[in-house]
Amino acid sequence: MRQFFKFMFASMLGFLITCFILIFLLIAAVSALLSSGNKDIVEIASNSVLKIELQDEIMDRASKNPFENFNFASFKTSHQLGLNDILKDIKKAKTDENISGIYLDLSSIPAGIATVEEIRNALIDFKTSKKFIVSYSEFFTQKSYYLASVSDQIYLNPAGAMDWKGLSTQLLFFKGTLEKLEVEPEIIRHGKFKSAIEPFILDKMSEANRLQTRTFVGSIWNHLVDGISEQRKIQRGELNRLASSLAINNAEDAISNKLIDKKLYYDEVVNELKKRIGLSETDELSFISLRKYHSVPGIAHDKLSMDKIAVIFAQSNIESGEGDDNTIGSDKIAEAIRDARLDKKVKAIVLRVNSPGGSALASDVIWRETILAKKAKPFVVSMGDLAASGGYYISCAADKIVASPNTITGSIGVFGLMMNIQKLMNNKLGITIDTVNTNTHADFGSTYRALTAEERAVMQNSVERVYDDFISKVAEGRHKTKAEIDSLGQGRVWSGTDALKLGLVDELGGLTKAIEVAAKLAKMENYRISNLPKQKDALEKIMEDFSAEPETKILKSELGQSYKYIQQIRSLARANKSIQARMEYTIDLY
Repeated sequence: MRQFFKFMFASMLGFLITCFILIFLLIAAVSALLSSGNKDIVEIASNSVLKIELQDEIMDRASKNPFENFNFASFKTSHQLGLNDILKDIKKAKTDENISGIYLDLSSIPAGIATVEEIRNALIDFKTSKKFIVSYSEFFTQKSYYLASVSDQIYLNPAGAMDWKGLSTQLLFFKGTLEKLEVEPEIIRHGKFKSAIEPFILDKMSEANRLQTRTFVGSIWNHLVDGISEQRKIQRGELNRLASSLAINNAEDAISNKLIDKKLYYDEVVNELKKRIGLSETDELSFISLRKYHSVPGIAHDKLSMDKIAVIFAQSNIESGEGDDNTIGSDKIAEAIRDARLDKKVKAIVLRVNSPGGSALASDVIWRETILAKKAKPFVVSMGDLAASGGYYISCAADKIVASPNTITGSIGVFGLMMNIQKLMNNKLGITIDTVNTNTHADFGSTYRALTAEERAVMQNSVERVYDDFISKVAEGRHKTKAEIDSLGQGRVWSGTDALKLGLVDELGGLTKAIEVAAKLAKMENYRISNLPKQKDALEKIMEDFSAEPETKILKSELGQSYKYIQQIRSLARANKSIQARMEYTIDLY
């Protein structure tokens, strides 16, 4: 009887806790929905300064999910802006009579260098309006300084610092860990540069991988130095000397070497901004944040025409199925391309690719739709920070490929990966496995044993077949021979600058440039932009969140930028047994 009451009271307690959590989430959902549904038009005063802070992760296209940035402490949500929003708002500010200039409040920027490049280009275009751009920071990272370098004036806090030392990237290797656990990786690949599997079989980079990494990192660094040299009127050699000698550490170093203009405190920066727009120190300066400015209506030039350019956003790992906000689902993206192809109002298509690749089969499903779309109307690819392996696979058929100089692309190669955990189970955990098969290879692909020579040969044949199909499609799309693509392939990674020289891309530029190229191919002057895939509204996203894995949200909230490493591990686990066209490690340049 005591056990009965103990169980009953425990069940009641669990029920009450569940009800409390559901009520809390419901209140939060309604609050978030009301916040996201606030359509009040924001009015701004004349002589306002657009304040741009880039503190949130910048995706190509932000989610409509109001819980994405929900703060349970303040019980408020904030709308995250995507790169497409940021570019649109800077363009809007260029012709807005109420905006006198832009104030960049910069520190670290949670975005890839190609994304920073696109924002920087938008700011350079903004300067043609003769309006000012002023930057300030307490600490400039190399990425934030590269963005700030377009400014008319760059200010640094007197006690602040600046990073200027050159680019570096570090790769993690797990061979030693796997050996300690007695886990044996089973790897089949094509491409001497297909280094995605190296972390599992080596304890350092192969010479081929070191060569390609040094090449594309060097190319990106040279581009950054060139851009800063042009804007700050400092010789390239001098910038490299300063980096190599670690000469820039504090505000005084930065001023004496002309990297910044003054060391000022924030209140002094505000006074400088007031002077620029003719205000006295006692007058109030009107700032408007980029997030708030997003709600300010612009001049609707693109509503003059019913004709549209469809911009289809493909972000993250490529997987079969519908996918979600964090993956490229082959069904979802293929459907979006198909809808754009069949829509008579859509006169051209831009596929925005920001992906390290993924499933070769899923990539092929998307590729097929790009072929059909290309036959119907101009089809242009815009490459973001990363368009490699499967990301290049879904790009190669385009009429034109536009990449940033800092895009990481190529990686034309495939691999298969399995993990044999038999010794881990036997020797470490004391677990044994016994098997009954109806046929000789019925357990082919099991993680509880090693591959036989015959099974390895079957997998190698599959990898070779997929690779041959891959380079054949690239050759057709790029109007080259298979031999030429094979020589550029082998899994090798290139920067956008080098990819242009090799004919893997056609032009350098960002999403704005790609849309211009698509409009030119379609012979359009007036058009509207239609963003695809269609995003679910806020209520639909909230209902999805009730069934979402809570640990995922907690991990993402706590780990921030580091959450991508968890995503990589999960993606790798799902990739087991299938042929992959992907970069399996994450490249961070800092």
